[in-house]
Amino acid sequence: MIKFFEYNWQVRDEWFDWCNQLSIDELLKDRIGGVENILYTLFHIIDVEYSWIRGIQGKEDVAFQFTDYNTLEKVKSLSDKSRNEIAEFIKTNFEGLKEKVVSVCWDEDKFTVDEILHHIIIHEIHHMGQLSIWARELEFSPVPSNFIGRELKPIDSY
Repeated sequence: MIKFFEYNWQVRDEWFDWCNQLSIDELLKDRIGGVENILYTLFHIIDVEYSWIRGIQGKEDVAFQFTDYNTLEKVKSLSDKSRNEIAEFIKTNFEGLKEKVVSVCWDEDKFTVDEILHHIIIHEIHHMGQLSIWARELEFSPVPSNFIGRELKPIDSY
C-alpha cells in the first residue's frame, strides 16, 4: 500500500508543476464535474487525506479553510507539510493496523484502517482523473497516470 501513497504523491507533485502554466483565474474557474475547480480539487485531495490519517491516529480533525490556501503555492505548501507528517506516521505505525476499527467525527459509521487507506488512495486517483479531463478540455496534455515505469520517491525520503 505504501507504493500507492508514493505514486499519488509523485503524481500530485506533477500536477502542481503542470498547474504552473495556468493563470490563477484559470485555476479557480468553476468547471463541470469534480469539486468546483482545479485548485480546490488539489486542496480537497490533501484535506481528505490528512483528515483520514488523523482519524486513524485518533487525533482531532484539522479543518483547513480553502480561503487560507487560495494560491497554487499555498496549496503546494500544505501538501508538502501534511505529506511529511503522514509519511512519518506511515513509516513508523503503518503495519499491524489494518484491522483496527476507527471512528471519525464526520461520519457515524466505523471503518477499518485498511478500508480508510484504500479510500484515501482511490479518492486521489479519482480526482486525478477529473484533472485529466479538465486538462484535455483546456487542450493540454494531462499528467501521465502510468504506474509502470515510474521511479517513485521512497517514503523514507520524506
